[in-house]
Amino acid sequence: MRGCALAALLAATGACVSAPPPPGGADLVIRGGTIYPGGGEAFTGDVAIAGDRILAVGPDLAIEAPREIDARGMIVAPGFVDPHTHMEAALTSDDAQARLVPAFLLQGVTTAFIGNDGGGPIEAGQLLAGAETKPTGINFAVFTGFGTIRARVIGMDRRAPTETELAKERGLVHEAMCQGAIGLSTGLFYAPQSFSKTEEVIALAAEAGRMGGHYDTHMRDEANYNIGLLAAVGETLRIGREAPIPVHISHIKALGVDVQGMAPQVIAAIEKVRAEGVDATASQYPWSASGTSLVASLVPLWAQDGGRKALLARFDDAGLAERLHAEMAENMRRRGGASKLLIVEGRYRDRYLDAVAKELGLDPVDAAIAVIREADPATISFNMSEDDIKAFMRQPWVMTDSDASTAHPRVYGSFARKYAKYTKDEHVLTTREFIDRSSATTADWFGLADRGHLRPGAFADVVVFDPETYAARATYQQPELTATGVRTVLVNGRIAVDGGKLTGAAAGRALPHRPPEGSCP
Repeated sequence: MRGCALAALLAATGACVSAPPPPGGADLVIRGGTIYPGGGEAFTGDVAIAGDRILAVGPDLAIEAPREIDARGMIVAPGFVDPHTHMEAALTSDDAQARLVPAFLLQGVTTAFIGNDGGGPIEAGQLLAGAETKPTGINFAVFTGFGTIRARVIGMDRRAPTETELAKERGLVHEAMCQGAIGLSTGLFYAPQSFSKTEEVIALAAEAGRMGGHYDTHMRDEANYNIGLLAAVGETLRIGREAPIPVHISHIKALGVDVQGMAPQVIAAIEKVRAEGVDATASQYPWSASGTSLVASLVPLWAQDGGRKALLARFDDAGLAERLHAEMAENMRRRGGASKLLIVEGRYRDRYLDAVAKELGLDPVDAAIAVIREADPATISFNMSEDDIKAFMRQPWVMTDSDASTAHPRVYGSFARKYAKYTKDEHVLTTREFIDRSSATTADWFGLADRGHLRPGAFADVVVFDPETYAARATYQQPELTATGVRTVLVNGRIAVDGGKLTGAAAGRALPHRPPEGSCP
């Protein structure tokens, strides 16, 4: 968005859009690749680019340019769009290299969403405007977050809002949407959002829906921690129907030993309401291990009421010790036991909880409490089945995401792994299905104008990758290894990856949502 007036950006009354490309020559032509245009069949041809836009796409283009890229034997696709990440720190960093987001560019990801799980800012305009002074390597859009809003209005208390507080929450959603938020995100599994009733969420989602926004959710339950997986899906679909608002289930999964095998029931529930007119979609990362914090994994919600200080006091309450121990043990069982919980930051990084317990001479629950007393480290849980992963992946309304977060290989390898493992090797998806659900499907559903497609007039976000070598290298033990096989990446017409190496170009743009005319002051 560099070059836009800051005031216009903050008001989100419009995006900075370059003029259509001139009818003459191109700046760059990508020649001879297998082109997957996004939403269409593949063909062999060329892509010509002028400025930040695609000038022409087709076989044997009679267009000359100062630079030509030989893409014979390569796949040429729209830059990938990741609808669920936790890359705020990278995109707003003082470190210019971090703002390039190399882990994404080297997979061909050119656009990401931030503010997911209810953690998005109310001051969306301030975050979006930051791209003017701190240029980024990728484009980004931002959700405002229910968790941020509820914490500001109510705090960490486990109670319903008063009418006055609910009106204030709605007002904050409206404010964020006017500043360019793409919609409202929730993380109903996490405190303090978990303390809400469905009606509160519907009221806020309705405000975002009136502003043309989308509802994105980490559901209240992906296992059987509280209301259960199927009930959580039902709650999400109810929000979509009653708000009304398009609803998106992030990182869809059946998490834990008690719900493995339930993917067909979840799919059937979503298909039913889609047939009834509810605009419901989902996204998924292609890994069998999830990632969250140790507290979120093991500590019951009632013990989190009031925040960390209150939690630590409950750990010291002898009258609660038996109940806490029993419920944490049950949560641990849900996730497959202490041997399935890998701590990935802090003093115990890269160690499973059972090994930490042995070292401390404690049982696993007491060891978890000892660790939490020091901090709340990120944790990876090995708790999903391949059959469920594949069942969700086959659905045409399931997009690709990374849920990029601390010390999980999904940051560096989700798109590349989905292609190499599930497309090339195991044939769960065709190449077109992988590309469409990583680009056009996502861009179209979230309303990203002129992105996700290779067609004249679209923004020149393009990835060229080798179909034989495009793969993830990141592992649970070495989560920060970059992917292989990406040859060229363009972001808004500028080359960000050339010959498999970063160029240092920071060509990304903030992508503010444009609310309906007259809906903002």
